[in-house]
Amino acid sequence: MTAELEIELQPAGNRPSEAFLIDLVVNGVTSEHSRRSYKTGLKAFFTWIRLSGAGRAFTKALVQQYRSSLLDQGLSASTVNLRLSPIRKLAREMADNQLLDPAAAAAIERVPGIEKRGNRAGNWLMKEQANDLLNAPSPKTLPGIRDRAVLALLLGCGLRRAELLRINIEDLQQREGRWVLPDMAGKGGRVRTVTVPAGVKSRIDAWLCASGISQGRLFRPVTKAGVLAGEEIRDEKAVWRLVMRYAKTSGLGKLAPHDLRRTCAKLCRKAGGELEQIQLLLGHASIQTTERYLGTEQALAHAVNDAIGLDIA
Repeated sequence: MTAELEIELQPAGNRPSEAFLIDLVVNGVTSEHSRRSYKTGLKAFFTWIRLSGAGRAFTKALVQQYRSSLLDQGLSASTVNLRLSPIRKLAREMADNQLLDPAAAAAIERVPGIEKRGNRAGNWLMKEQANDLLNAPSPKTLPGIRDRAVLALLLGCGLRRAELLRINIEDLQQREGRWVLPDMAGKGGRVRTVTVPAGVKSRIDAWLCASGISQGRLFRPVTKAGVLAGEEIRDEKAVWRLVMRYAKTSGLGKLAPHDLRRTCAKLCRKAGGELEQIQLLLGHASIQTTERYLGTEQALAHAVNDAIGLDIA
């Protein structure tokens, strides 16, 4: 075991050392989202090493140099921190597997991230806009009927893309006289029960009736000709493209699936929903996460400074 490890990167197309190190990290996490994010981050790090001519010794100095290059690119604090996270994880895993001196790994973990000032409000829809999006797909075609059910679950239940695509028909069950998705495993392996409003269930029923499916995955690929083309939708980007397409036709601009999850939370709060209940619906680890997620919305129609009573003519 040495204090420094030479990261021997092979030419593109044949990188056994790089692949080994990536596997070392991604095999240590369970979330599919985190595995994908860590893999992307490590590939970017290794590419930078190859192209920049930086030293191959895996040290704190090398990681600090990489951090500086990310800042020079004008990347946001969130993006820089996201790129550094898998590198810290790599140092920990290498130390645990006797591939890196623990002192060197600890030094790498001390490379600071970028302080984020304030919280990004993110994007969400007003109720009228959400209704426009919900009714954008055609109710007369099989793809449209499916997409109406997809949008209903995203907006009405606040699901993540991966959660949506994992739903089996058998997962829809009744509890206390209402339809729910019980024991849904979300981010970080947290399990929750997702309540399904009556309107959302009606759209799901319309899709099941039109498609004729009765078991297995709820959502399936559909050709433009209206023919089922597989047993499941494997690519989460398909949901992204679906949302973007209907957002464009509805005049809503750029919109991501996660914006619909945020919209669900915002509309729940405006309807008087308790923070704890919104937390349970979304599957957040803590109430603080939900509070940050919702943020504090500035009232523009009835602004706080409209009523201060100054005699301004």
